[in-house]
Amino acid sequence: MRLLCSAAALCLSATSYALCAATPAAAAGGKIIVFDFYFDNTSMEPTSTAETGRLKAISDALRADLQKAGYDVISGSGTKLTSVPNFSQCADEQLAAAEKAGATQAACGWVQKVSNLILNLNLVIEDVRTHKALKGGSVDIRGNTDESWNRGLAYLVKEHVLETK
Repeated sequence: MRLLCSAAALCLSATSYALCAATPAAAAGGKIIVFDFYFDNTSMEPTSTAETGRLKAISDALRADLQKAGYDVISGSGTKLTSVPNFSQCADEQLAAAEKAGATQAACGWVQKVSNLILNLNLVIEDVRTHKALKGGSVDIRGNTDESWNRGLAYLVKEHVLETK
């Protein structure tokens, strides 16, 4: 009898593991809305069309990275902010949109441009219900190019969002 119970427990454990492995979204963090990166241009230069394109590109890349990691991603593209956000958290409009969309988490990012040489990418992921930061970080990049923005985002995601420490 003891052998049968052990075999049944082993079978149940294997079945549970298979079910958990088949639902990575639940393991990764559930339903997340990813808003477009906000651009905080504090330089003396006007925002270029290349920078506007890079903002869209890194926003889309973040969505793809989170989806690949098992999140159920909702696009928050097009959400308009009525004021400059407090950069340590998502803006009220973003959290309201996240709640309306049924998301459990919100990813809010921004890029600060000090000059064409000095920029930083920032991201905070908040719990929509509690408004508490769950993950996030900041990465300084040097150079205002497609390559520097993409590498900065890749590092930010790897080290501050999907880290397994």
